[in-house]
Amino acid sequence: MTTIPYVPPPRSVLHYPYVDDDLLVVVKPSGLLSVPGRGAEKSDCLLSRVRDDYPDALIVHRLDMETSGLLILARNPVAHRALSMQFQARQVSKLYIAVVDGLIESDQNEIAHPLITDWPNRPLQKVDRSLGKPSLTRYRVVQRQPDENLTRVELEPVTGRSHQLRVHLMSIGHPILGDALYGRPDAVARADRLMLHASRLSLTHPASAQTLVLASPSPF
Repeated sequence: MTTIPYVPPPRSVLHYPYVDDDLLVVVKPSGLLSVPGRGAEKSDCLLSRVRDDYPDALIVHRLDMETSGLLILARNPVAHRALSMQFQARQVSKLYIAVVDGLIESDQNEIAHPLITDWPNRPLQKVDRSLGKPSLTRYRVVQRQPDENLTRVELEPVTGRSHQLRVHLMSIGHPILGDALYGRPDAVARADRLMLHASRLSLTHPASAQTLVLASPSPF
């Protein structure tokens, strides 16, 4: 089993791009668990910090500890059920920004490698073409930087497998910079954090049925 010591980032004022009576959207910092982990040392998480401001907050979905960006929480059971159903039905549009090692050749493409848990080394995931679950990521190159041998990309996860974006990019030879789980040592050393940020969400508001589009600029 692969483990990474949990050292939550210092407490700071959380940024809420959107809040109403049914839901709130918060920008999660990198290095913070979305929900409590096992053990008292992992009780500090985004959910507990949000509940200091909004005690009625209910988690709807999660981001990896190392990933930063937009996270939606419900504020009542009815909204929680409606939002959870949207995520399960893949009706929520998600866009991420990442910086990867190397120069990606295609301006845009799809990665459809099936994924499965690497049980002897969990929580690692891996590509398994015979037993893996269907997984699809679309990407678009935003900028290539030949002088630094890196590429900035937009990522759209069509499916929502654990670590999907990280494993898919690693599988095509372009690991995300700062990825201590899947990156080569030289790619890990090039950044002080995982260079992955949930930058945009589009969903249907559970009460008004209006389309809600939210954005958060990349911090890197």
